[in-house]
Amino acid sequence: MNEKKIIRVREVMTDNYHLVDGRLMVNEALDIMQKYGRRVLIVDKRDDTDEYGIVLLTDIAHKVLAVDRVAERINVYEVMTKPVVGVDLDMDIRYCARLFCNFGFSYAPVIDCGELKGIVGFAELLLNDLYRNN
Repeated sequence: MNEKKIIRVREVMTDNYHLVDGRLMVNEALDIMQKYGRRVLIVDKRDDTDEYGIVLLTDIAHKVLAVDRVAERINVYEVMTKPVVGVDLDMDIRYCARLFCNFGFSYAPVIDCGELKGIVGFAELLLNDLYRNN
């Protein structure tokens, strides 16, 4: 019997993400996204009792552009999703993909013992040599 190799989130995630403050203005977040070619930003915890947030380019499109709000007058915390569901470093990427499909996620932070380690999205799950050569 041919056993499939288990590929873990840690093997495909990226640690190349941007952590921003929720008080950042949306136009400043867009500047960061444009400068670094990002479609997602992780919003940092305010303190140890807080949770991470996430803001996607689509969040800004839906909650700012589509409703004709002014990006210079809106804070990231007004359009972000919080709390965000994180995935474990050792999660099998097949389960991560199922989680994304079941809940409509496109990205998730990778968390280990409450600490942010990276970010994973559908691109990382599908467009890597580990998965395609398995």
